[in-house]
Amino acid sequence: MQCGSKCFRVEVEMNGEQKEEIVRARTSVNARKVIREKYGKEVSILSAVEDKK
Repeated sequence: MQCGSKCFRVEVEMNGEQKEEIVRARTSVNARKVIREKYGKEVSILSAVEDKK
């Protein structure tokens, strides 16, 4: 975890099904990067929105 990190709700489409992941990152760009590292570049990222609680 990095200083200044926030929770992001990332919607991913993989193998024809939609999934929602919670990722801790500084920006939405970094959240997308974390998802691509986890699932590979072939995954389709639909949105990355900061989770406001």
